[in-house]
Amino acid sequence: MSSVSFTVSSQNQPINDSIDLFLKEKMQKLHIPALQLAVVRHGKIIKSSNYGIANIENSVSATNESMFSINSCTKAFVGVAIMQLQEEGKLNINDPISKYLDDLPSAWQELTMKQLFSNISGLPNIIDEYENLLGNTEAASWEKVKTLPMEFNTGDHFRYNQTGYVIIGRIINKVSGMHFTKFIEERQFKAVGMKHTRFGDSYDVIPNSAGAYTTQDNINGDWITTNEVKNCFVKFPEFFRTATGIISTSDEIAKWIIAVQNGTLLKQKSSLDLLWQPAILNNGRVGGFNKLVNGYALGWPTVSREEHPAAGPIGGMRSAFFVYPNDDLSIVVLTNLQGANPEWFIDEIAGYYIPDMKESNGFGLSPSLKKLRKELMKQEYNNALKTAESLKKSDSKFNLGENELNDFGYKLLGEKKQPEALKIFKLNVDLYPQSGNTYDSYAETLASLGNKKEAIKNYKKAFQLNPKNKNAQEQIKKLESI
Repeated sequence: MSSVSFTVSSQNQPINDSIDLFLKEKMQKLHIPALQLAVVRHGKIIKSSNYGIANIENSVSATNESMFSINSCTKAFVGVAIMQLQEEGKLNINDPISKYLDDLPSAWQELTMKQLFSNISGLPNIIDEYENLLGNTEAASWEKVKTLPMEFNTGDHFRYNQTGYVIIGRIINKVSGMHFTKFIEERQFKAVGMKHTRFGDSYDVIPNSAGAYTTQDNINGDWITTNEVKNCFVKFPEFFRTATGIISTSDEIAKWIIAVQNGTLLKQKSSLDLLWQPAILNNGRVGGFNKLVNGYALGWPTVSREEHPAAGPIGGMRSAFFVYPNDDLSIVVLTNLQGANPEWFIDEIAGYYIPDMKESNGFGLSPSLKKLRKELMKQEYNNALKTAESLKKSDSKFNLGENELNDFGYKLLGEKKQPEALKIFKLNVDLYPQSGNTYDSYAETLASLGNKKEAIKNYKKAFQLNPKNKNAQEQIKKLESI
């Protein structure tokens, strides 16, 4: 692949130079051909950058006019559309959907749009495990999905579901008097001045398209990362475009985020609050995709946490934008690689503007782990067990989980701090001596530091505690053969 090239328009040059370097390294590591970045602070775009190759085949560099598919980030626009209609009194997100549609199975009739939006409805999915529609046409897919049973009791679980968005599209069509794509174009794209943003897919001829590449294969319904970058082609029928289908630029998405927050698109502060309020499951918790994007609101996934919470649409494993309401900051990252998953590094970009959000400053760690880190940094990570025991004595709430210690160790490895990581993995072994995984991580780091004898010893302990650990077996053989 060609080397990463840059087009940057921004202020505060030292910060921006650091971000550019960070993104260049990230793109190389993840094999991302092209990336667009926009940063919004205090209602203004303060950084707008383009990196890499929009078209690999013809070596076309990315520019600020390159168009990227935002995939399921489209759902965030649908959330805004519904709140616009609610402000006009044409619907209510808490009404049963049967108030607006007649041809629904009895089990669906009391569901609300809020439950559909947040993926807690229990509806059967209108796509299969390979993400293909259940039928060849809209009518066939709709009739097929209506014959399927509910997947779970409403509110019991979070399960990503596209049927709900097809229903929401049908409701917008009915109450607005126009097709939902037209409604969003008129009330959002045109209202904000998004001159290039449009609906489309791989089968449309789109000027300045950045196309789509992938490192993913769908094997029996599971997404597997490969080492090969290939072309990726997708088709989004018009009725399905409440779920996915918008193509845009990072600058125009940034303008749209500003308009969402400044009253241009939503007139009432309460509408914005509802838009970003994650649904609560029957067990009193929020549900989402993973430990980072752990909640879901009205088309907006949420990063629900005490420090720097965010509303964060993500799409197609390739694009994401995080809005940090408490910090008056938004980060937009669009790429042309399915498998880039920029949601996992957007917080780190935010950290260049809000230093305590940087991983190297302990962001994302639990309160107990932050305390431990603070004390260990004073003594170059020596006496970790003694320090942890001392903190536990002085604070009954102090608690270190095995998994979080393991994750912290790997974060240190990612920061090229192998000696410090080794001491954290040793602490985990001391605290959780019956866990094979703690010995496995400790052994891995010992091996990387050249301590073959101790690495073999700890891999053997890992295998003893977990005879299913094939990795430990393989590493023992490998190290013994050297």
